[in-house]
Amino acid sequence: MDLKKYVTIVEDWPKPGIKFKDITTLMDNGEAYRYATDRIVDYAKERNIDIVVGPEARGFIIGCPVAYSLGVGFAPVRKEGKLPRETVKVNYGLEYGSDVLTIHKDAIKPGQRVLITDDLLATGGTIDATIKLVEQLGGVVAGIAFLIELTYLDGRNKLDGYDILTLMEY
Repeated sequence: MDLKKYVTIVEDWPKPGIKFKDITTLMDNGEAYRYATDRIVDYAKERNIDIVVGPEARGFIIGCPVAYSLGVGFAPVRKEGKLPRETVKVNYGLEYGSDVLTIHKDAIKPGQRVLITDDLLATGGTIDATIKLVEQLGGVVAGIAFLIELTYLDGRNKLDGYDILTLMEY
């Protein structure tokens, strides 16, 4: 299936010059959403995943159906102050400033094989921070899966040494 047919390109959003890749038109098509999810599930099965992790909010949209299909848990990565129990955190850089991501301290057991999911690989900053959280808890990043990779932003370079699946490239 050509998943690009289900992604809507929105010109000049959120600012002039940006060609935003809108995945909501993929998600609202049951056949396309299932196909994309199944490709990530197949990838995860080959890596013997114990748990799926995804950063808010689109990492939840991708990761939760994958975790459900695999019969494993899902651990959310959220911005600081959004998780109710004890967390570990990591600061990471943004284009203009920095932010903090957190995960519950007991979300991952040492040695668990983790699949990290998100909708889009751009510069790699959010996923690099997510990797640091997983590894801080002793998890093993067995794979990282995205619907889309913006190859011109070189985010893959920031994730060097990790196994990455992308279903579409722009």
